[in-house]
Amino acid sequence: MRIRGAGRTSGGAAARGATTGRARDVSAARARVRAKARAAAVAAAGGTVLAVLLAGCASDDGGQQGSGSTKAEKDSGASPKAELAKNPTEIPRVGDRLQAKIPDNSTQVVAVEGRGKDSADATVRLYTRHGKAWHEEHSWQAHNGKKGWTSDHHQGDKRSPVGVFSLSDAGGVLPEPDARLPYAHTSAFTPPSYWPKKTRHDFDHVIAIDYNRVKGASPLDPTRPQGQAKGGSIWLHMDHGSGTSGCVSLSKAGMETLLRTLDPKKHPVVVMGDKASLNS
Repeated sequence: MRIRGAGRTSGGAAARGATTGRARDVSAARARVRAKARAAAVAAAGGTVLAVLLAGCASDDGGQQGSGSTKAEKDSGASPKAELAKNPTEIPRVGDRLQAKIPDNSTQVVAVEGRGKDSADATVRLYTRHGKAWHEEHSWQAHNGKKGWTSDHHQGDKRSPVGVFSLSDAGGVLPEPDARLPYAHTSAFTPPSYWPKKTRHDFDHVIAIDYNRVKGASPLDPTRPQGQAKGGSIWLHMDHGSGTSGCVSLSKAGMETLLRTLDPKKHPVVVMGDKASLNS
């Protein structure tokens, strides 16, 4: 029996749907154009400037090798999932000081737990909030600054900054893998040729951590609101097996998952630091 109207849309509804679809397509196209324009402007600055920009996130040869989240779990006692089961309204292993800095409207948190103040090994976990309860969605082995962590980051200190930072922009050498964050696709992310060979793919995908940068700009934007001495170009990017100069690095699969998942409408943030600093 055929139900009248089934499988069809009225002319008015179809027209409205088509108009809405075209508006969304135009908006998305404009966003892509703006991202490409920002990336092109940075690329035009030349290789020397690029090398300076990326120095804040460069990975040094000879950094500490990561032994993964298994060792970190043993060092920390109860697992984050067990802690979350006891108190689902708070991100595990994050003390009141940093917990209070997570915006009320944020429903996506990337938690980076460093093994120790002077360690380059870390674990990255992705949490989403449904109602008042947080849920752990993914976990990856990771690395941070080769000299560890600091609450007073400065350019060249080889430590990652401790704190809570928003995540607004992304980019990379490779095309976006259905990214929700604005994504600047450009070869300008390619590391300088004199960097170690193992870093060739570090910036295939990056997510800018909003530390000393302008939100809404390409991760390559050189603007430093707090001044050059405070460093910048602190990113989430792809891992090569050892510590960085301040960024947080994880697997390609992890980066692709984050890019496909982090949604500007959900106000994603990263809370990051060594275990002691996170719990202080």
